[in-house]
Amino acid sequence: MEDLAPRPGDLEPIETASRDELSALQLERLKWSLTHAYENVPMFRTRFDDMGGHPSELRSLSDLSRFPFTTKADLRENYPFGLFAVPREKIVRIHASSGTTGKPTVVGYTANDIEMWADLVARSIRASGGRRGDIIHVAYGYGLFTGGLGAHYGAERMGCTVVPVSGGMTERQVTLIQDFKPRIIMVTPSYLLSILDEFHRQGIDPRESSLAAGIFGAEPWTNAMRREIEDAFDMHAVDIYGLSEILGPGVANECVETKDGLHIWEDHFYPEVIDPETGEVLPDGDIGELVLTTLTKEGLPMIRYRTRDLTRLLPGTARTMRRMEKVTGRSDDMIILRGVNVFPTQIEEQILKCGGLSPHFQIELTKANRLDVITVHVEALPEAASGEHRGASAKELAHHIKSIVGISAIIDVREPGGVERSAGKAKRVVDNRPNDS
Repeated sequence: MEDLAPRPGDLEPIETASRDELSALQLERLKWSLTHAYENVPMFRTRFDDMGGHPSELRSLSDLSRFPFTTKADLRENYPFGLFAVPREKIVRIHASSGTTGKPTVVGYTANDIEMWADLVARSIRASGGRRGDIIHVAYGYGLFTGGLGAHYGAERMGCTVVPVSGGMTERQVTLIQDFKPRIIMVTPSYLLSILDEFHRQGIDPRESSLAAGIFGAEPWTNAMRREIEDAFDMHAVDIYGLSEILGPGVANECVETKDGLHIWEDHFYPEVIDPETGEVLPDGDIGELVLTTLTKEGLPMIRYRTRDLTRLLPGTARTMRRMEKVTGRSDDMIILRGVNVFPTQIEEQILKCGGLSPHFQIELTKANRLDVITVHVEALPEAASGEHRGASAKELAHHIKSIVGISAIIDVREPGGVERSAGKAKRVVDNRPNDS
């Protein structure tokens, strides 16, 4: 593989600043962010007042633990623009992700937010081995999903040539990689494996492609998958992390020279790890739920946002800023399937729309040809248990899930009583994907 380590002078000064310098900057920006949220977002003002606190009482970074958490439910309850901290006309872009109630979670960006986002994605691309003038093949989805446009603006900020392919049309993806010869690809890891299969189908050796690095995000992936990708393409595979509620891609990124965890860009985000049950802040090194506070976001400041992602904080290595370990799982029941967030409650809502189905169901996750597959096992009602009725119900449910949730699912409609019952809390998700980490 090509040596993509940064050259002297490549890094921004803040990336190698001392911890004391970084902490001082974080405290200054944290005071601003808390005040900005308090003064401009009614929900934050009410919550801060209810707890008897005020942003002016923040005197150290550790004082942040006295402030309340924010969750995804807060965005849904304030749909669509209730958490914006600037007048709506100062919001220059809106993104949204699917929600459990049919309403998406809506996020907004000011012009300054877009500039900051582009800067951080550019920083992430540089950390991954990208350089000015590179051709970058962006195969993340464009639209309301933050992946495509986030990667696009960051690549342009780097001074790169962007190929905005988006997802799908796998045969064409390979053709464009062969013809345009990009050095970098930004894509979900599972879809990159589909592209790999297409290389093989066309009889093309992927190791002879122009790709020198892949920047992979939007879904958890293992070090075993990293090794497979790197060996298959003879390229570096690095991890990028983000979530729309905080920014989008570019919150944290691995450095290509170490690949030892994702450096959180702590000049713009303050990380904590908490016990997901008690909310207690855990010391660095302990595994828990990642909580992030935005330090410079104007349009949608987030104070102590519970990501539900399980990880731990580690000291900096290639950069001064702390690292987060690869996400090991979720503290809630959300499924990430090929970059799409899916909750069991979303599936339940679609089942309840089908007159021939009972509410008893279970979701099974498996892998086929290295891609995640979701199967919904559900029961027919007694009066709709014939083969003809069950086939129609399966077709109807598959349509609802595809059109509303946005994923393709295999539907297994069983006889009445065919889905396992539980005396306590129903086990809605059975993950039978191999643990190859």
